[in-house]
Amino acid sequence: MELAEDEMKNFVKVWAIVVVSLCYCYFLGKITQKGLSRLLAILPIVVLFLILPLNLTSIHLTGVTSFFVSCLANLKLLLFAFGRGPLCSDPSMSLRLFMAVACLPIKIQQIPPESSSQKKQNPSRKTRDYGYPYPQMSKRSKKQPLNYIIKATLLVLMLRIYDYCDHLPTTVIWLIFCFHIYLVLEIVLAAVATAAKVFFGLELEPQFDEPFLATSLQDFWGRRWNLMVTSILRTTVYEPVLYYSSCIVGRAAAPLPAVFTTFVVSAVMHELVFYHLGRVRPTLEVTWFFLLHGFCLCVEITMKQAFPGNWRLHRAVSRPLTIAFVMATVFWLFLPPLLRCRANERGIEDYAVVGAFVRNLSRSLTAKGT
Repeated sequence: MELAEDEMKNFVKVWAIVVVSLCYCYFLGKITQKGLSRLLAILPIVVLFLILPLNLTSIHLTGVTSFFVSCLANLKLLLFAFGRGPLCSDPSMSLRLFMAVACLPIKIQQIPPESSSQKKQNPSRKTRDYGYPYPQMSKRSKKQPLNYIIKATLLVLMLRIYDYCDHLPTTVIWLIFCFHIYLVLEIVLAAVATAAKVFFGLELEPQFDEPFLATSLQDFWGRRWNLMVTSILRTTVYEPVLYYSSCIVGRAAAPLPAVFTTFVVSAVMHELVFYHLGRVRPTLEVTWFFLLHGFCLCVEITMKQAFPGNWRLHRAVSRPLTIAFVMATVFWLFLPPLLRCRANERGIEDYAVVGAFVRNLSRSLTAKGT
């Protein structure tokens, strides 16, 4: 328990540094012009955010901090340096909203202000603190709470299954671990979105859209898996590369280098997160995973351009083929580095610490009540 308390203190210190750093970036944006001068002033924060997760050891706290701060926040700050991305709005957003958008995987739907006639028709509609009305929920946003309750229940059951790992085939254990990762990601990101809704009144789209229903790699990576990362990579990497590629290879072929470059950057991000988790020299298996998927996605896009609408597999065939390819490559290249750093065992240890803390807290509250 003493180690857990030290870890929580380190976690609080790390995020206190993040808050102070983002305050600096916010006020820096007020006094500097976008471009090289702002970039040079922000670069020390970017470097700091790259090393902050090294102060943590818990697999969950390290992973969350690495993903939120070292990856997402840094990409958004680099965009902010050039006056682009979710941190730039007109009028500018408040400080607390700036910090939330910077370091949390949330995306605010930017919609134009209502006209005077629209305001007269709907005078009761509220506005956010930076001038835009609350966004309307899309179809993807309308996941029922029951959806997350079921997934949380499945996660608890999976944790119980780990007690019987000695009696299960390795493939089954790996499959369970894959679903474990997916469920943890979706539940954590949904909790963040819920907190953003409570504190900021924002309606935010879920970060996942049932990826196991994907009918192609383009559908999986572009429309269903980790949509916040997809959105920020589109702005940071895909669109600039697409623009310059169109000048070199033409508009028809420009998406291919843009897509592949996006997967290269995603590979670097994941290698960074895996290094924070394991603190061992990268084996580049994760890089090869994303390079392989980037190449295959380019092939898929080329095939769709060559045969537009004339040749498509039925969903009953394309869905299992897509998921089978994703899972096979995950088993081959993505999971081994995680298992080498004992991610599954350390994750279970984290749950045990949380369970012990809840039990102790419950006992102390009961004792005070009596």
